[in-house]
Amino acid sequence: MLEDHVTPRRVVILGGGFAGLFAARALRRAPVAVTVVDRCAHHLFQPLLYQCASGILSEGQIAQPLRAVLRRHHNVRCLLAEATEVDVPGRLVHAVRPDGGTIALPYDDLIVAAGVRQSYFGHDEFAEHAPGMKTLADALDIRRRLYRAFEMAESATDPQERQEWLTFALVGGGPTGVELAGQIREIAGHTLDREFHAIDAAGARVLLFEGSDAVLAAFGPTLARRAAGTLRSLGVEVQLGTIVTGVDERGLTVRDHDGRTTRIDARTVLWTAGVEAPPLAGALARATGAQQDRAGRILVEPDLTIAGHPEIRVVGDLMSLDKLPGLAEVAMQSGAYAGRMIRHAVEGRTKQPKPFKYLDLGSAAYISRGRAVVKVGKLNVSGVTGWLAWLFIHIGFLTGFRSRFGALLSWLIVFASGARRERAFTSGGRNAPAGPGSGPPPPASTPPVH
Repeated sequence: MLEDHVTPRRVVILGGGFAGLFAARALRRAPVAVTVVDRCAHHLFQPLLYQCASGILSEGQIAQPLRAVLRRHHNVRCLLAEATEVDVPGRLVHAVRPDGGTIALPYDDLIVAAGVRQSYFGHDEFAEHAPGMKTLADALDIRRRLYRAFEMAESATDPQERQEWLTFALVGGGPTGVELAGQIREIAGHTLDREFHAIDAAGARVLLFEGSDAVLAAFGPTLARRAAGTLRSLGVEVQLGTIVTGVDERGLTVRDHDGRTTRIDARTVLWTAGVEAPPLAGALARATGAQQDRAGRILVEPDLTIAGHPEIRVVGDLMSLDKLPGLAEVAMQSGAYAGRMIRHAVEGRTKQPKPFKYLDLGSAAYISRGRAVVKVGKLNVSGVTGWLAWLFIHIGFLTGFRSRFGALLSWLIVFASGARRERAFTSGGRNAPAGPGSGPPPPASTPPVH
């Protein structure tokens, strides 16, 4: 049984991602007792997951123990558990520990920063064969799938099977899909081009399927066109206006805007389209009467509270407010705002709080060595200039990570030579090829409350 804090104000933060971390930091010197609850024991720099998956960065360079990040915050404790429901009248959060045991955490203020998970738009069966990339485990699984595909092609004796292993299909033309597509082409054409004897790694096919008429549509038409042009120059086959209707262990089926259906044989299919709220959001909505948007996110008031429940704030990707995008900057700013509002209340500042206002710091997507697109307000930057801007932006965001210098060194090595130091993978895992007596692969893991 956990002992209650003896301080007069207990703040529980659900999620240790950007929103939860910045909320905890904002409360560092406040006279409150903060409990951060997360299914993972680390804080993940999620925008760089694709670089871990493609072998540029190690998992230790994009993830750091939450306890280490918050070690100087003496009023903060971290708990490894998954929040499952909220007892609103009793002001209790119910959570499950890794061993299956349950705990109840009392709160005076609750900050819900649980994030979102991959959405398959009602086709969860696709997850078994087309993993998403929201967690560290997902990134390592994708790394395993990518590099194993080339190994399997090398030992294949049937030309058709070999081609299937050398075909990579990505579903979704947002930043993650564009970044991964560019990275796979670099792996095939530069990293592995002289390492195999039986196959031509550089001849690997990379297909990117997007349901709308543009990749990176949120970046605006100018950068969207430039990004598509850059992808095609790298050898990525960009298929716009296509909807995926089926996925299995041997490939996928797509339907174009004319209604024609095409089968694509590909042993590696990656899902980078769509997000949805985790089950906790539904439980919270039922407990508070809050409304949810189409993705299940919680609609919040301008001060990020749930209507009728000023003690509960929803921040980051899980909140739905003014059509704000699911970006790290939104999570950081909303988390910090929620923490400040609680601190001000505890300090007796009775002045009516100003509504949350997001400061748009821009968006960036890395496509390949020396090529990126960056949008800041009306300024559109691409090519080498965009890549340099991307580099400085991410170095700034990595501040506080012990591996900041290591990340910079890894980027410089990749830029100069194309070599990737983080290519190790295990032979087991969700995508292990079936062998004699093997059963079906286990289901994809559920993304953490993060």
